[in-house]
Amino acid sequence: MMKKLLCVFIATVFFIGVGFAQETAPETVKGFDRNRVFIGSSVNLGLSNNFFNLGVNPEIGYSLNNWLDAGVVINFNYYTQSGNFYKDKNLNYGGGAFLRVWPLPFLHLQIQPEYNWISSDRNYSNGNPTDKFRYQAPSLLGGIGYGSRVVGSRFSHFTIMIDLNQAFSSPYRDQFGDPQPVFRGGFGFYLNPYKKPC
Repeated sequence: MMKKLLCVFIATVFFIGVGFAQETAPETVKGFDRNRVFIGSSVNLGLSNNFFNLGVNPEIGYSLNNWLDAGVVINFNYYTQSGNFYKDKNLNYGGGAFLRVWPLPFLHLQIQPEYNWISSDRNYSNGNPTDKFRYQAPSLLGGIGYGSRVVGSRFSHFTIMIDLNQAFSSPYRDQFGDPQPVFRGGFGFYLNPYKKPC
């Protein structure tokens, strides 16, 4: 039910943003504009009683217009999770693409399909040998965030997402297969910032 509500909310804000963007003044640059290429990164951090997560997500993208960014992202995550008689240590890496819509100057929606490779070690407290697992999983992160963005200069954001895909082995789901919130704070800059005329 929560995923359906989030999808409806994202779709509503997306269409409001498209309508709002169409009312703004037309942009003067046609075709590829090197001032619209940006690089950045975000950092994940998650803490709870039995869970710890730390990750980094470098990205490169292009601002297609004043309200829409698209690009590719790489992710590296380390996370641990403890049960009654074991502790899992997981390392995953992957990549994907993202689409970030800015319906308002301070608000954005993000959709991010990924594919992940996961390496997991399970250590038992009763002395049993360590189990090692290697697997792969797709994910589809979707969410909403707050930030600031000046096309041609810099951007920063804080985004909350969940995995909308149903893959049980996704790194964004707990041991029961339930989606866990993904908190990301990021920043970036444009490669060739606009220069003010003298």
